[in-house]
Amino acid sequence: MKFNISAWRAWAPGLTTGKDWLDWLADPQLLTSQAAADVSFLPAMQRRRLSPLARMVFHVAWPLAEQNPKQPVVFCSRHGETPRNLNLLKQMAEQEVLSPTHFSLSVHNAIIGLWSIFRQDESEMTAIAGAEDGLEHAVLEAKLLLNAGAESVLLIVAEEHQPELYLPWINDVPFAYALALQLTKGDGWSLDLSVATQQQQPWPHALSLLPLLLKQKNQVTHCVDSRCWQWQVQP
Repeated sequence: MKFNISAWRAWAPGLTTGKDWLDWLADPQLLTSQAAADVSFLPAMQRRRLSPLARMVFHVAWPLAEQNPKQPVVFCSRHGETPRNLNLLKQMAEQEVLSPTHFSLSVHNAIIGLWSIFRQDESEMTAIAGAEDGLEHAVLEAKLLLNAGAESVLLIVAEEHQPELYLPWINDVPFAYALALQLTKGDGWSLDLSVATQQQQPWPHALSLLPLLLKQKNQVTHCVDSRCWQWQVQP
């Protein structure tokens, strides 16, 4: 399938600009900051409702949405609001009364629900909980929306660093990150699927697109189980 990426933004602790990400690509060990995502553009009452994961999403996606206020949104996260869910489970184990607000904000589509409310946007919005290739499935969803007539689709991938309790079973999120892509119709980018023959990348796959977005490469390959995804961008 073919499409264009007209704009993008990425965030991880201490990495916000294109130069930051170029430096990180040259030396991934540079990621040492504990900085939080900046959402100071939102009113204080709205900021209070956002989890760290939601703050990352709003930080990378809000400026792109300002360019096109009414458009479909595809949100993808493999783990979602796991830290918030774990806190609820601990409260249940201790027989504490659960907060209805915290529960409502723990579901997978809570972030795009807040997005719709804060931006007063009734556009179609989809939340996907994919495996290691959730990004590719999110692109497929976005492509279908473009084919259905959308002029652009805002695609967001975000993962929070997971609680210590879960780390023995998680090998794909060494740090928190978020990536927002503005997809439009065109043939500047292509994504194709074949039988897997290669190993998985050593860092979160959404960030493996950065060499393409920063024009350091023109193709990358991402393999998961029997699926091999070939990303390519026209020079």
